Amino acid sequence: MKQAQNIILIGMPGAGKSTIGVLLAKYLSKWFIDTDVLIQSLERKTLREIIASEGLERFIEIEKQHLKKIQAYNAVIATGGSAVYDDEAMSCLRESGITVFLDVAVEEIERRIKCTAERGVVISSGQSIRQLYEERVPLYRKFADVEVQCGSRTQEENAQCIAEMFKRN
Repeated sequence: MKQAQNIILIGMPGAGKSTIGVLLAKYLSKWFIDTDVLIQSLERKTLREIIASEGLERFIEIEKQHLKKIQAYNAVIATGGSAVYDDEAMSCLRESGITVFLDVAVEEIERRIKCTAERGVVISSGQSIRQLYEERVPLYRKFADVEVQCGSRTQEENAQCIAEMFKRN
């Protein structure tokens, strides 16, 4: 495994990137960055407001611009689920550390996400969570250095499992 300055978490909305990220940062004594929160702070709008006013394609462009500017060291970075739509942004993130795909079964994602609009999920009109999952999973796998099956454990157990992987290396 390459040297992990940063740990970049990718995965579907509802996979637990933010929750696991906070715990993982605590366990490994790292900074924590949530790119969704970062974008909302810099844009002074919620993700939902940005998507509603700018549209999906423009949101992805805004996300890319902010992801490329992240200058972090010794951090856990929880990305938005749509970060993988841009090769350039993902390349910038991957240069700074190890990318971990938090894989959760589509049925569990469907259970966790009740309303995509309220969460600010980048999803096309009429597209189901299952269709979004099928579209994104190949992208998550493309960019992942490590894949972690998260379905059968609690968020805390997942964070501990990932922390142990990085403590060993």
